[in-house]
Amino acid sequence: MSGLSGFSSERLGRLTAAMKSHVDQGAVTGVVTLVHRHGEIAHCDVIGWQDEEAKIPMRRDSLFRIASMTKPIVSVAALMLVEEGKLRLGESVDKFLPELSRRKVLRTPGSALDDVYDAPRPITLKDLLLHRSGIPYPLTAEGPLAAAMFDFNALVLPGDLSMDDWMARLGALPLVYEPGARWHYGFSTDVLGVLIQRASGLSFADFLRTRIFEPLGMQDTFFWVPDNKSDRFGPAYTPDPKTGRRVVQDHPQTSRWRNPGSFPSGGAGLVSTADDYLKFAKMILGRGRCGGVRLLSRTMLELMATDHLTSAERATPFLGMPFWTSMGFGLGLSIADNPTQQDWLGSPGRVGWPGAYGTWWMADPKEDLIALMMVQLYFGAGSTMRTDCETAIYQAIDD
Repeated sequence: MSGLSGFSSERLGRLTAAMKSHVDQGAVTGVVTLVHRHGEIAHCDVIGWQDEEAKIPMRRDSLFRIASMTKPIVSVAALMLVEEGKLRLGESVDKFLPELSRRKVLRTPGSALDDVYDAPRPITLKDLLLHRSGIPYPLTAEGPLAAAMFDFNALVLPGDLSMDDWMARLGALPLVYEPGARWHYGFSTDVLGVLIQRASGLSFADFLRTRIFEPLGMQDTFFWVPDNKSDRFGPAYTPDPKTGRRVVQDHPQTSRWRNPGSFPSGGAGLVSTADDYLKFAKMILGRGRCGGVRLLSRTMLELMATDHLTSAERATPFLGMPFWTSMGFGLGLSIADNPTQQDWLGSPGRVGWPGAYGTWWMADPKEDLIALMMVQLYFGAGSTMRTDCETAIYQAIDD
């Protein structure tokens, strides 16, 4: 039987069963899934534990480390400054980020740090949005550059430095590729955070709070979990490389997300809930508007959700995988455009970007659909769960 949202309630039961099976099998301790279509919540599951050891059940408003799901929010913030005339897409960022001026480029990705040549042009805002800046993660760098980056960073998070000190250390290192040469995942969106702070005159955290979170009513999205909400913040887990069993990777009592002095990472630093991120996704689906609030123009949102990758970039593996066979990349978002090359159900044109802790979201204009899946498993089974989640959602559409 179909509801107003156009789903079969019987078939949506398969989504619940699929998510419960992952929890029962021990892949994750718990999960929250949320499905929104035609202006209403069509389905919500809250399964398992927020904290398995302490036997604290998962809650619909549990707080999740959303990691790279931070990137689309920060990209919107940068594009807001473009529309206000404070930044330009094709302009060098050297004015606000002098640490990135006169950059050097490695001869090869694994070269010694002094085996370099002058970058042929500066880094632009568009390079940062498209991950074409040449700035990698330690995770995506090689040889001496990777070792140097690990000195003051984790895999995808800046270390315990001020934003200015971090920029100084990052700016002293060479680029892995020339600006604009190719898509290469790295700290580009963290650099965007510094750029937003300097171009806006507000602290980065305050800009996001006052210009995006408060207008959209996102009361549970922040870089640091406040004391009065800490009971909703559970551990994050990761598979033990030796045993494959889940172990605690980040505990709430010692977490950087409880420390207001930690780096506000534009690439991976936000904490949020399923319902809060839904509000941001509704703005994306609404082409820049959510209810009475417009953050971006329709034309800017359409540019953001357009594939900018070249055919050569789409043929280049990402972390060893043929990642771009079924999708492209816009200004901070992926765009699905080739369903024949994917292993799950889903219509072309949907946008999103997942997080390293297994969190996932997508917005599908064709189906007027938003879906979110929130778990806390660092570099674990999130991709398998996403495949099952997305397939179960689309197979339930019944209009």
